[in-house]
Amino acid sequence: MPFVLLVVALLGGGLISLLLLNSALNQGSFQLTQLKKETLVLTDEEQALQRDVDGYSAPDALQRRAHELGLVPGGSPVFIGPDGKVAGTASQAQAPPPPSPAPVAQPSAASGAPSGAPSPAASGPPAPNPSAASGTPQPSQTPGR
Repeated sequence: MPFVLLVVALLGGGLISLLLLNSALNQGSFQLTQLKKETLVLTDEEQALQRDVDGYSAPDALQRRAHELGLVPGGSPVFIGPDGKVAGTASQAQAPPPPSPAPVAQPSAASGAPSGAPSPAASGPPAPNPSAASGTPQPSQTPGR
C-alpha cells in the first residue's frame, strides 16, 4: 500500500510539474507575440518620423523655411588661419530682390463686349491656378503635413 501511494504521488507530481511548465511556456509565447506586434507598430512610427525628417532636411524645404524666417544667402566667406591672419573680406549679406509679380489678365467691362454676352476669355476653360498660369513656381508641400 505505501508503495502504491508513493508511485501515485510521483506520477501526480510529475503531471502537475508538466502542466506548470507548459503554462509558463505558453505565457512566454503570448508575451513574445505581443512584443512582436509592438515592435511592428514602433517600426512603422520610426519610418514615418524618418520620412518627416527627410522631408524637413531636403534642400528645397530648408531653403523655403529659411526664406519664411527672413534669412538671406550669405556673402563670401572669411577665414581665419592658425596664425591669426584673415583671408578674404567680410561683406554684409544682401537680400535678393523680390520677384516681380506677373500681371494676370482680367476680363473687364471696357473690353467692348456687351455685358450680357460672355467674353471670349470666359468661354474657354478656366485656368486651374492663377500663379501656375503666370509661371511662378509654387512651393511643394512637405511630406507628413
